[in-house]
Amino acid sequence: MRSFCMSVVFLLAFAISTQLFARQRTASASRAALSPAQAALASKLSADLNRVAASYDGVMGIFVQDLTNGQTFAVNADEVFPTASSIKIPVLIELMRQAQAGKINLAQRVEIERAKLVGGSGVLQFFSNGGSEISIHDLAVLMVVLSDNSATNLLINRVGRANVNAMLRSLDLDKIVLAREMMDNASERANRENRASPREMVTLLEDLNAGKLLDPAHTQMALDILEYYKDSPIRSGIPAGITIAEKPGSLPGAQCDNGIVFLPGRPYAISVMTTFNTADGDAAITAVSARAFNYFSRIAHGNAYGVHVR
Repeated sequence: MRSFCMSVVFLLAFAISTQLFARQRTASASRAALSPAQAALASKLSADLNRVAASYDGVMGIFVQDLTNGQTFAVNADEVFPTASSIKIPVLIELMRQAQAGKINLAQRVEIERAKLVGGSGVLQFFSNGGSEISIHDLAVLMVVLSDNSATNLLINRVGRANVNAMLRSLDLDKIVLAREMMDNASERANRENRASPREMVTLLEDLNAGKLLDPAHTQMALDILEYYKDSPIRSGIPAGITIAEKPGSLPGAQCDNGIVFLPGRPYAISVMTTFNTADGDAAITAVSARAFNYFSRIAHGNAYGVHVR
């Protein structure tokens, strides 16, 4: 009986490894299967993104990844930028990870106390002292959809800043760092800034979408929250009706947006991060978003020769 069980385990492992190898071969073949016309179009996008970043009044980093074949476009993609509120993405993921492990009950209600509230974006700062109780799940919604800083700090204290960073280190995402809570001006002055690189933000989002970080239920819950509508620079660059899972961020002198654009037939992940800005960087992020969408839309709707197919 033991021999039979071992044989079954071996066969299952062999089948899984064969499927993974087949997927890897398919992905590699897809990368190599770009037609000359498609490759030329990709080269035009790459050159265009480099021109946009070079002419930008400030510093810009870009990383875009085709989630169909793994093709990437990168400009300053490994440089470290302030994340502003985009750091709330890993906070959300760690929250869901602890909920999955049974360490946190998302239905548990938290009393809103004025002493724990901070300013900036969000609505909790206007709540009365002890007048409301909000579930941990709904704090996550406020954190992402309204970028509520008070909700974010409550969740950081709940999950633990060290645990968020340990989760990121376990994924080899060394450039994403939750260094401080929201509205901590003293930490900002001491250069303890929440930070990330565009490449690692895309990797984190790609892994979340692929189900590598959480079980299916918590993966979907995290994506649902990220997909709630937000008026963002990435969204401003694409037509209405396209689903986006994202979290933008903005600080004086630094703006960014990080998300997955679920373009039918050609989903892609995108991170655009800016800093040392003399003006609002959202318009520049929108310009990058529009260029990326234009490329992927053409690839999604055209055959290898560029003819639109129905």
